[in-house]
Amino acid sequence: MTRSAARSRSTKETTVSVRVDLDGTGATKVSTGLPFFDHMLTQLGRHGGLDLNVTADGDLEVDAHHTVEDVGLALGDCVREALGDKVGVRRFASIDLPLDEALISVALDLSGRPFLVYDVDIAGRADPGPLGAPGFQPQLAEEFWRAFVMTSGITMHVRMLSGRNTHHILEATFKAVARALRQAIIVDGDVVPSTKGVL
Repeated sequence: MTRSAARSRSTKETTVSVRVDLDGTGATKVSTGLPFFDHMLTQLGRHGGLDLNVTADGDLEVDAHHTVEDVGLALGDCVREALGDKVGVRRFASIDLPLDEALISVALDLSGRPFLVYDVDIAGRADPGPLGAPGFQPQLAEEFWRAFVMTSGITMHVRMLSGRNTHHILEATFKAVARALRQAIIVDGDVVPSTKGVL
């Protein structure tokens, strides 16, 4: 069984196309017009073991928000579809992941109930400004993850345990989600891991 899905999303603000293979090799092809965001999505695919293709054309002359949020919505939708009925998945996973001085904790549940706790305080960091050119505002990471969990149906807690460098903090976040997701989607059983019989 191939656990893959593709989605296209077109609005007056963005045109987004996403394809995901959950059982891939970490091969990625990403182009959103936001180099730092491309770098983060590449980390998500590589460390999550996902084959991930993302293209986005958005109104970056206005703001990066629409592009980032709409990619999150489309990606989450793909992950939900690719997971199918979730028979045999591990469902739960967690990790504490370091990147130099940054340490990020992620716990997630493929519950079918979208919920995000995002406790990553970047205010007052040594370099809190936009990352890359055109600029990726650090707070957009939270908007991306919120959009992702809403359409994927994942419950996810993301907490910063330590960190000073904004790039390190955000990159550790994407890598931590990737590694937790990689563990949660592993199929090692033959029943839906829920007493309700459905996720």
